[in-house]
Amino acid sequence: MGFELGRTKLFADGADRDGILEFRSHPLIEGFTTNPTLMRAAGVDDYESFAIDLVGLIPDRPISFEVFSDDADGMISQAHKIATWGPQVHVKIPITDTSGASTRDVQRALAADGIQLNVTAMLTLAQVEQTAETLGGGGHAFISVFAGRIADTGRDPVPIMARALEILAPHPNLELLWASPREVLNIAQAAEIGCHVITLTRPLLDKLDWLGRDLDAVSLDTVRMFHRDAGLSGYSL
Repeated sequence: MGFELGRTKLFADGADRDGILEFRSHPLIEGFTTNPTLMRAAGVDDYESFAIDLVGLIPDRPISFEVFSDDADGMISQAHKIATWGPQVHVKIPITDTSGASTRDVQRALAADGIQLNVTAMLTLAQVEQTAETLGGGGHAFISVFAGRIADTGRDPVPIMARALEILAPHPNLELLWASPREVLNIAQAAEIGCHVITLTRPLLDKLDWLGRDLDAVSLDTVRMFHRDAGLSGYSL
């Protein structure tokens, strides 16, 4: 790969067991994440048994699983259970509940109990600032900002992610995670600003070899693809 990632780590994001097994041996993949939506799409019907299976398959890298309760007591209870699955497990806590109320007290309680967190579904710098105030100086936590969803709104996520890094800089226990990337360019952008982690779904993982490719070579490959497909289709004029 003709591209330098610098300090940026690549995490595989998904819930396809075969795909996870494949990328377990990939030299660039340093961690894994999933969520209930990905698990549902993959046909997972037993959350706990699926997660425990993955923990056994990936004993040496961080892996994140999300609570799905929508009240504080339920989140705390589920987080404690999830944390028992393995020392590499990070528990994903959404930045708010479904009514928009902050989960700050939940985060604080779990951090005090020594549970490694992944605070997820963040899109604003105010959310990053609040989470840094809550978790800074404690145990390790990922701060997951959904840069791809920021881009979906027509906003450039790069300045926001760069500022988020500045906010987290005084707190070495907190790592910024670039979530929901939309294209390979996002990997280069994350690396350029020094983002700690970027998560990649299968379509982007399959394009890792494109990083740093010569543009003339890509152009020629494209011309050859069009020519090949026209021939295979039997087109004539």
